[in-house]
Amino acid sequence: MKVILFITYALFLVTLNPMGCNKIKSTENLEKKNIMNINNSDLDTATLGTGCFWCTEAIFERVNGVVSVISGYSGGNIANPTYEEVCEGTTGHAECTQITFDPSIISYDELLEIFWKTHDPTTLNKQGNDVGTQYRSVIFYHNNEQKQKAEYYKQKLTDEKIWDKPIVTEITKFEKFYPAENYHQEYYENNPNQGYCVYVITPKVEKFEKIFNDKLKK
Repeated sequence: MKVILFITYALFLVTLNPMGCNKIKSTENLEKKNIMNINNSDLDTATLGTGCFWCTEAIFERVNGVVSVISGYSGGNIANPTYEEVCEGTTGHAECTQITFDPSIISYDELLEIFWKTHDPTTLNKQGNDVGTQYRSVIFYHNNEQKQKAEYYKQKLTDEKIWDKPIVTEITKFEKFYPAENYHQEYYENNPNQGYCVYVITPKVEKFEKIFNDKLKK
């Protein structure tokens, strides 16, 4: 289960700022993303998991060339899992994001670079205080080219000993992606004052924007 920081503070903010309007906005945006992605054959897809999908989505939505980012679940053994089921850690799914991008602006290689540098790929089934198989580091490849690139960079980073511990990132074939519930979509944008967002996501986003300033949307 995701660790909720400063629970009293978070509940106070929720009381002041109900999520009803944000849920409607997220639903509309998700529908627009799905329609846009289906109708554009020039776009490509990457499916990546770096722990909590709120964090992953917040980072990749800021990348120039990324058309849409949808939070959801992949890699599991049941259809249409709920957030509660995934959080139990028994369905096999990982929290991940389906990233639709324009390869003429941002390459898959560059997305992998962002992937490796914005989470810890050496902690098995764990990112920070979020613990469980649903938070594993994972790349779901959509074709053989993506598989080769993922494996190449994983080996390259291993050989260069970037981290003191072995990289445990899972590289597995993409099978099915299930969008998460509407309230998870654009969670950070809709709930910037929520405790988890303030104390966990914001520092990650700020660090990302500093390192990858040349890749940000203007």
